[in-house]
Amino acid sequence: QVHLVESGGGLVQSGGSLRLSCAASGSIFSFKAMGWYRQAPGKEREFVAGIRGSFSYYQDYQDSVKGRFTISRDNAKNTVYLQMNSLKPEDTGVYYCATDPDRRSSTATHWGQGTQVTVSS
Repeated sequence: QVHLVESGGGLVQSGGSLRLSCAASGSIFSFKAMGWYRQAPGKEREFVAGIRGSFSYYQDYQDSVKGRFTISRDNAKNTVYLQMNSLKPEDTGVYYCATDPDRRSSTATHWGQGTQVTVSS
């Protein structure tokens, strides 16, 4: 069983930055692909970014965040990060960390509880 805990959300002005963290339990973290999703009010959950495991570090991003967001991982700390720069009001939502993300179906194996990100204009 994998347990995920997100942190780092908050309120920020448009153009600002936030860094989200997701701490994972389990000894197989380094082998697992990890991802971030978000859900805005009244909308479906959507894939934001993903990073492969097994030391591949290949990254994948939703088009709307390319060049602004960066996903990274620290296997020694069992933690995955999402650095978010140049934030826009449309980035507002609850951000979820997940294992084994599938961007086409917006599904994953394990989910965190989510952290709120609010970008004011």
